Amino acid sequence: MAMSVVALAGGVGGAKLADGLAQVLPPERLTVVVNTGDDFEHLGLHISPDLDTVCYTLAGLANRATGWGRADESWHFMEALKALGGPAWFHLGDRDLALHHERTRRLAQGETLSSVTRQLSARLGVRPTVLPMSDDRVRTYVQTDAGELPFQAYFVARACEPVVQGFRFDGVETALPAPGVLEALGSANAVILCPSNPWVSLDPILEVPGIRQALAGKVVVGVSAIIRGQALKGPAAKMARELGIDASTAAIADHFRGLLSGWVMDTQDAAEAERVQNAGAVAHTTDIVMKTSADRRRLAEEVLDFARRLTG
Repeated sequence: MAMSVVALAGGVGGAKLADGLAQVLPPERLTVVVNTGDDFEHLGLHISPDLDTVCYTLAGLANRATGWGRADESWHFMEALKALGGPAWFHLGDRDLALHHERTRRLAQGETLSSVTRQLSARLGVRPTVLPMSDDRVRTYVQTDAGELPFQAYFVARACEPVVQGFRFDGVETALPAPGVLEALGSANAVILCPSNPWVSLDPILEVPGIRQALAGKVVVGVSAIIRGQALKGPAAKMARELGIDASTAAIADHFRGLLSGWVMDTQDAAEAERVQNAGAVAHTTDIVMKTSADRRRLAEEVLDFARRLTG
């Protein structure tokens, strides 16, 4: 019988590994729990960037060049909005707008984010279960030398330029895990921390009361998002340096000290294996770069084989 797996994910790297896992596991054996700290309201719409990136990727609809948004997108709305002097700093494609509009409409009618996500992901052709980390409102704020900024203001509008000093997850203390999250974790043979930003993609999920506790006693395998001191995508390495943390795969493994059973890192970082093991995780080295769909599947198979060995 196939393993039951829960993947915690956010961002492009997380979506890619989730897609690899979906290629290997039966859909009923995979649940992807997605960060919603990046969610925000824009142009009157509820935007869920990480949920959308995961769902578009699992549906085979993602823009391969950017990793976010939809393939074969058009931008007539944004062009017209910019010409009118509107807020065009956050790009929403014409096809993408339909998803945001429908999500917003259903939420306004009283549906929960998890219910809306389940219905919309099914419409897109997503087969594994995709769950937001919570139905409750949690918002990530980045504390910087330019003041505290909402995540999208830091990430998109300011292009990650301000120096990071810390993070705050507004509302997380009273948030509840979305329906199905704790149940999936309870029945999982393994939990995978996808190669997502540790501070702004994975920490918000882990800070939802009950989720970190549900990992106790579980085989938890993390996959590095850093190779040779550089993030595969996004500002993780920059954030680490600005926080006074070594921008290394071993330092990221240490960030999850107490949670990890194993840590998957690139062969280029093999010299850091001893530091990873000192952080309490068994180290496994391989090629973690996912340029193609075949790369995603290969890495997923290796991660699952590694998890099985740790389980045994």
